[in-house]
Amino acid sequence: MAHMLGVYTIVERKDEEHPDRKNIWIHIGVAFINRDGSINVRLNALPVDGKLHIREMKSEEAATEPDDGTFT
Repeated sequence: MAHMLGVYTIVERKDEEHPDRKNIWIHIGVAFINRDGSINVRLNALPVDGKLHIREMKSEEAATEPDDGTFT
């Protein structure tokens, strides 16, 4: 099985009136690192700002992803 990563979009919430607000991380898909080092990305949504953040998933997130490569 290919190495699976989480794909997120980060919604910036800080502004002058609310400098202490935390950003919101929205899980929008998964990415797979193939044997040749290439990456396949599968998205359920598109980020409004066009930016993706791809990283290791936390163990509890990885446990909820199906083994067949599909996701919800």
